[in-house]
Amino acid sequence: MRHGKYRFIVSFLAVPLGLYILFVVSPNVQAVIYSFTDWSGYSDQINFIGFDNYARLLSDDTFWIALRNNAVLLVVLPLVTIALGLLFAYLINIGGTRRGAVATGLRGSKFYSAVFFFPYLLSVAIIAILWRQAYNPRGGIVPETMSALGIDPPADGLLGSPQTALWAVIGVAVWHAVGFYVVLFTAGLAAIPRDVFEAAALDGANRFTMFFRITLPLLWDNVQVAFVYLGIIALDFFAIVNIMTPHPEAIANSTEVVAHYLYTRAFSGDINPQYGYASAIGVALFFLTLTLAALMFRVTRREKVELG
Repeated sequence: MRHGKYRFIVSFLAVPLGLYILFVVSPNVQAVIYSFTDWSGYSDQINFIGFDNYARLLSDDTFWIALRNNAVLLVVLPLVTIALGLLFAYLINIGGTRRGAVATGLRGSKFYSAVFFFPYLLSVAIIAILWRQAYNPRGGIVPETMSALGIDPPADGLLGSPQTALWAVIGVAVWHAVGFYVVLFTAGLAAIPRDVFEAAALDGANRFTMFFRITLPLLWDNVQVAFVYLGIIALDFFAIVNIMTPHPEAIANSTEVVAHYLYTRAFSGDINPQYGYASAIGVALFFLTLTLAALMFRVTRREKVELG
């Protein structure tokens, strides 16, 4: 009977496991193999060159600039997005009027949650195109608003200036992502018994204290997951960069990221295709992402707070 059960489980998992190996594991293994070659991606000639591609990475200035930009994204994107998500979720659910010791949410909180979440429903491509037009130095809503406030926008636009391009792109990414984390943290807040906040209010705790001493510790598991997801997004960040600043070299590579640099090495028509070198960049990005996820889980790990 037990053997029959195992045969059923194996037969049930065989097809999805085979598809996973075929479409996920196999391409990754091939990428590792190609990273040790000089294959262009379009020819039949493949020469094994050992670790030359990886040695080239160490002396590639553009790769290090892209890696530095990814490091900035790793710090800024998760911190700003999570901070805003926590703030908005807390204000929506706890920031309303207080009836005695009971803290209530804002009136129309469901409407605010829907408004915050709406940008996340749009694809990254649509978001990038809309904001590229908004940043347009000739009539874009952002430079026009800056001028109305007495702030002189860069002559070449926010996306055309090496000093502002990366921050303009990060702002779009935060605007797009923050709504999802508002909903995520709102769901976490809904799981916290109201009695906890009522007891804290009766003890004289203000909203600032309740946020840092009650809300944040009880939402830490959600925050940990958000850090990992946003860290992975920060290491990728291909779509927004490729649409909003398709030629980072024109602005001193100020928005270049590793994923976009990989794409240009492999598929750009402006250079000879370098699929082997692009594969080496991809392998490096894979291990960076894996290391980041492990480090974030390690750094953000803490004792789980349980409510009795």
